Amino acid sequence: MIVCVCNRVSDREIRERAQAAPCALRDLRRELCVGTQCAKCLPAALDVIRECSSDPAATAISQVV
Repeated sequence: MIVCVCNRVSDREIRERAQAAPCALRDLRRELCVGTQCAKCLPAALDVIRECSSDPAATAISQVV
């Protein structure tokens, strides 16, 4: 599923990035350009990061933009 329509970033790409290393929205913005246009995708991108995180502390870190 495409999460960021503006930059054509899929949930699969976000999951791969989130599973490779601890990840925050700012990392996705920098590396995948998620949310750099209209930013409507940021809540969905955050949901994908949360799904990938099994550590509650990491989920709190992922909320930092």
